[in-house]
Amino acid sequence: MDSNITIVWHGHSCFSLSASGYSLVLDPYDNSLEGYEPLHLTADEVLCSHGHHDHAWLPAVSLNHTSGVSPFQVRAVRTWHDDCQGKKRGENLVHVIRAFDKTLVHCGDLGHLLTKEQLEQIGPCDVLMVPVGGFYTIDAAQAREVAGQLSATVVIPMHYRFGGYGIPVLSEAADFLALAGDYPVRRYPSDSLTLGPDISRQIAVLPYQK
Repeated sequence: MDSNITIVWHGHSCFSLSASGYSLVLDPYDNSLEGYEPLHLTADEVLCSHGHHDHAWLPAVSLNHTSGVSPFQVRAVRTWHDDCQGKKRGENLVHVIRAFDKTLVHCGDLGHLLTKEQLEQIGPCDVLMVPVGGFYTIDAAQAREVAGQLSATVVIPMHYRFGGYGIPVLSEAADFLALAGDYPVRRYPSDSLTLGPDISRQIAVLPYQK
C-alpha cells in the first residue's frame, strides 16, 4: 500500500491532505482575502479550526460524497484564538491528524503558547502547520516556541502576509525564518510536499500558486 501523504498549501491557513485516494481540506477561506484567488477545491472531508470567514468557508469545497475509507484519524484539541482564554476572539481547535505512523498538527488561529495539558493531548508531531504572522494569532517567536514544545520535525509556516497577499496587519514569514535556529529552511518550488516513510527536520516554505 502507498503510505505517502501529500500536503498542499492553498494560501493563508488552508491545506489539503491526501493519502490512499482520500483527501481532506483544512480551514478554507472566503473571497475577501487580499490577493488570493477564490478557492475551488474538491475533497472527501473538511475540517475548520473556528467559524471565522477566512477559516470556515465551506462553499469553497465540493465534497466527493464517496464511500472511501479515510486513512486519517482526526482529533481536535481545544485552545483559544487569543491570549486571554477566548475573551477577544473565542475558541480555536487544533486538529491532530494521524496516518501511516505520522502525526500532522494544524494549529488554526492559535493565540497562545500551549499548556502542559494541551501538549499532552497533542503529543509529539511530525508535521506542524503553524501561524506565524501575529496580531490575530501567535507571532514568529511564539510559533518557534510552539514548534519546540511539540518537538516538530517539519514546520510549515502559515497565516502570514507576503507581497500583496493576505491580511495587511500580519507580519511576513521572514521574521519566523530568522528564528529557524537548528531547523534547516527548505524552500519548495511548488505548493506541495510529499511525506514518505522518512522525513528530515526542516522548516518547509511552500509558495502560493494560483
